[in-house]
Amino acid sequence: MTLLLMAAGRGSRYGKLKQFDGLGPKEEFLMEFSIYDALENGFNHIVVITQRDNVDFLTNYLSSRIPKNIQLDVLAQELSDLPTGTSYEGERNKPWGTAHAVWTARKHIKTTFAIINADDYYGKAAYRNAFKFMTSDKNRELYGLMAYTLKDTLSEFGSVSRGVCERDGDKLISVVERTQIEYVNGQLQDTDSGIKLNGNELASMNFWICSPSIFDFIENDFRSFLEKEENIQSGEIYIPFVIQKVLEKKRIEVDVIPSDSIWFGITYADDKEKGVNDLQNMTNSGSYPSPLWTNND
Repeated sequence: MTLLLMAAGRGSRYGKLKQFDGLGPKEEFLMEFSIYDALENGFNHIVVITQRDNVDFLTNYLSSRIPKNIQLDVLAQELSDLPTGTSYEGERNKPWGTAHAVWTARKHIKTTFAIINADDYYGKAAYRNAFKFMTSDKNRELYGLMAYTLKDTLSEFGSVSRGVCERDGDKLISVVERTQIEYVNGQLQDTDSGIKLNGNELASMNFWICSPSIFDFIENDFRSFLEKEENIQSGEIYIPFVIQKVLEKKRIEVDVIPSDSIWFGITYADDKEKGVNDLQNMTNSGSYPSPLWTNND
């Protein structure tokens, strides 16, 4: 039961590496609460994708905290990690995107696994629901999206980008990226497209459940991506877009799974205070011990 955390971001809007900001009552990282919730609900393998400069630090940091019987892999997302027989010319400084981050773990994951952002809080029930789904049917490839109500995923301090879900019953049809969601004169809308929203739409917060076949899908998409010169300098491949492509080709089905959880994220620096207060309140109510890790034997 594997949880993959994407922690290779560079924090452009937040101003620093928010995945390593101490938000917990004892300065715990936000990702530690995700790991804690996952372990509490049956997960036993943690994979973290980060920048090369952070691998040793994060390996030492997490291995000193999480129980020693939990498998931990901290992997670097490298620009040089390309499909066999491919290459690129020119300069590039930023990572290849979230799909490439997931692809980084292809040699370390052989079973159905969950994917999350390291700098988001997803709630305990989400991991319980994920575990239930991941163990529900061993006779088919499992793909799922943990969904959250859009109005519960906004920031008070600026617009947000969200993948808004279209579904048929419990099956995902598409995820439409809305890049500038905010309230304007009391009306929620995507100001980039002019589309009005009611807030009750289901949103993807990048909590996916995937079978190992996702690695082949990503590689195929990455090969096509590298063939286009305009992608090399700053283009990225994103996990929702890869899933959308194979979904449209009917190669997979994706279940939409209600999270039954609260979500919060740290998009802007001003979001930090609310995140700190939320974690403190949950700790005060007994949802988490403090310090979070008391014994890692």
